[in-house]
Amino acid sequence: MNQNEFVLLITPFRDKVFRLAKRLLISTEEAEDATQEVWVKLWNKNERLNGYGSVEAFAMTITKNYCLDQLKSKRAGNMSIAHSNFTDGAPSLQQKVEDKDSLDWVEKIINQLPEQQRLIIQMRDVEHYEFEEIAKVLEMNETAIRVALSRARKTIRERMTKTHNYGIQ
Repeated sequence: MNQNEFVLLITPFRDKVFRLAKRLLISTEEAEDATQEVWVKLWNKNERLNGYGSVEAFAMTITKNYCLDQLKSKRAGNMSIAHSNFTDGAPSLQQKVEDKDSLDWVEKIINQLPEQQRLIIQMRDVEHYEFEEIAKVLEMNETAIRVALSRARKTIRERMTKTHNYGIQ
């Protein structure tokens, strides 16, 4: 596979790789480094990529593993899970402030979820992966993913309700 073919192969999912890395590593620079590492690993395996089935799922698995390794390393001491790719479409300033506050609460709640639930929320609700693809990347069965996703959403919903009703979490 030449360089042009490789670029055409990875172009459809390159932003997804970056967003997953950014979700896990928070830092744009760290996410860019992780994305670059994934591309290097894929390039080094480019002659055998067709044997992996879904190259996108393989790339997401590499990204997840690389980022988790970074989080476990010494330099990950000050990193945390976060996501800043939310946009507001509210017309009024008050609505924008309320939306921002709600998004901040949701992000805070997501950051408190167990690691597996955070990954599943990111892949399903942000990246819109199918359950089958998530199962391949996380090496879990689809039923377990559905259960974890349901629990994560329930936790978010309950904590948001509590926050809106009482103003506290």
